[in-house]
Amino acid sequence: MDTEEYSVMKVIVDDKIPYIRMAMNRVADEVVYLPGDAFTQETVRDADALIVRTRTRCDRSLLEGSKVKFIATATIGYDHIDTTYCAEAGIAWANCPGCNAGSVEQYVHSVLLLLKREKGLDLKEATIGIVGVGHVGSRVARMSKKLGMKVLLNDPPRTDKGEEGFVDLQTIARECDIVTFHTPLYNEGLYKTSHLADEDFLFSLKKTPFLINSSRGEVVDTTSLLAALAAGKVRGAIIDTWEYEPRISRELMEVAYIATPHIAGYSADGKANATRMSLEALCHFFHINTEFEILPPPLPFMEYSTDEEEAFLQLYNPLRDSEWLKASPEWFEWFRGNYPLRRESITIG
Repeated sequence: MDTEEYSVMKVIVDDKIPYIRMAMNRVADEVVYLPGDAFTQETVRDADALIVRTRTRCDRSLLEGSKVKFIATATIGYDHIDTTYCAEAGIAWANCPGCNAGSVEQYVHSVLLLLKREKGLDLKEATIGIVGVGHVGSRVARMSKKLGMKVLLNDPPRTDKGEEGFVDLQTIARECDIVTFHTPLYNEGLYKTSHLADEDFLFSLKKTPFLINSSRGEVVDTTSLLAALAAGKVRGAIIDTWEYEPRISRELMEVAYIATPHIAGYSADGKANATRMSLEALCHFFHINTEFEILPPPLPFMEYSTDEEEAFLQLYNPLRDSEWLKASPEWFEWFRGNYPLRRESITIG
């Protein structure tokens, strides 16, 4: 990329991406901050680059006729980017794989402790099935083993590469007390994950497991999950990602044990990772040499329990997020955009 061509550079940034403004002043000449749904063909027309989240659909209808040459999404998932069109238009893009893996691990860890405390689940006697074993699923697997759980892994792409240690989805359905999804969203193809948890899967469950979805909402068929819960095939649902966000199923929200507004990956640590990776990708693409530091703020001081499990839940308890959402589901997007400070470890100021 010719640096001279971009001696003056304009970047449009989703205004909910945290810890980015000071660093952006060192990177770009002109920066515009917009809500994710305010990126339009007109607003991006003279931009050189975009930094977005999942709420901005980057496709022909947005990008055609623009100057945009690079898109960074401060997320793991990238199904909101039309990669085929971008390739045709010569627009490069980058996502942030693994940026919030620690945050989602913390979410699932807290859920498991709550299932032990409130639902009487003996974790040391329980089997957890992890569907999708990438950055997040691998961390959840290690954490679950440390809790004494038996862990079964399902990841067809890795299986097809000849890797060992994986089981099929039928084994997960037959043997697991908890099933947790950590897959990307693929709407078609050999590894399609849209409605992976469909009626056939949910009604084949043998041990009445708890089901956790913190991957993509469309991975679980909402209608079939509601039917499975009503039929006693699923003991309880923990739902962070929803079909048709932000127009979530009120019926599923009400019957779910834990219902949260797509914030499993929203620790300050995960957000800082995503912001840093997005900026690094942008600087690499445009050959910008600059230094910046992206650090989340410390927690305010509080007294933590000497009991390890209690201290972990003091640090983060997803029931609080669930209570907020169930009380005001119409504020789904507001909760996401104004999420309170959450750290993955006890780091205090």
